[in-house]
Amino acid sequence: MASSVFAGNLRIPESLLYSPPKPRSQLVVPPPSLSTAANSPVRSPSTAASIRSRGFARRSEVVRSHVVARASASDISPDVSNALGDVRIFTAAGQPVMFKDLWDQDEGMAVVAMLRHFGCPCCWELASALKESKAKFDSAGVKLIAVGVGTPDKARILAERLPFPMDCLYADPEHKSYDILGLYYGLGRTFFNPASAKVFSRFDALQKSVKNYTIEATPDDRSSVLQQGGMFVFKGKQLLYARKDEGTGDHAPLDDILDICCKVPVS
Repeated sequence: MASSVFAGNLRIPESLLYSPPKPRSQLVVPPPSLSTAANSPVRSPSTAASIRSRGFARRSEVVRSHVVARASASDISPDVSNALGDVRIFTAAGQPVMFKDLWDQDEGMAVVAMLRHFGCPCCWELASALKESKAKFDSAGVKLIAVGVGTPDKARILAERLPFPMDCLYADPEHKSYDILGLYYGLGRTFFNPASAKVFSRFDALQKSVKNYTIEATPDDRSSVLQQGGMFVFKGKQLLYARKDEGTGDHAPLDDILDICCKVPVS
């Protein structure tokens, strides 16, 4: 029996496609129902209550900047950086760091790309595009930050084999920043969401970016492959742009991100 599925030159083990993942802490993995899983994030009542108690779901109290993307991030508070700042993640070298220490919280600008996980081929494609745009971000005085689900050793695999600058890459093994940002998670979002088809329009770029790809970058906790990512732009603590990926490979257009960074003056 075949153990892999091939898409072009990409080899995707069946174990990631069909084997039931181990449940994440505080998250419930549903059966692959297209009618429900594809349209909503999957969270336990305790997790949802915790997020609500921090104030991120109090939409009536949110006064949103016109710059923030509303279509897919209407439930993210412009003040989310206050809670995000206290999350501890890790550098690719394995050193712990607080989110609030990644950029100047007063006036510094940062593009924060939340990758799905370090073993996601679509995330290698996004990381490659971010690397190619880094000079433009640097010239605009914008710090590039890429965060992925997995341990630092998995981050280093991506950094070394893509390659990608290690000083821009961070690991969030416990998904804490993803939960605070309310990024989508689940079987439906990962494998069945129509937005995932967008990746086929970038297939040449995908093939190029995974030339040195290895499945070894995938988190040991296979349930992590159900995490979706997103893209955020901050000036200090102010959220200028927020976009949740609707499905795998549904990335924010980098031209839009660069346009926002160039329009907002950096102090």
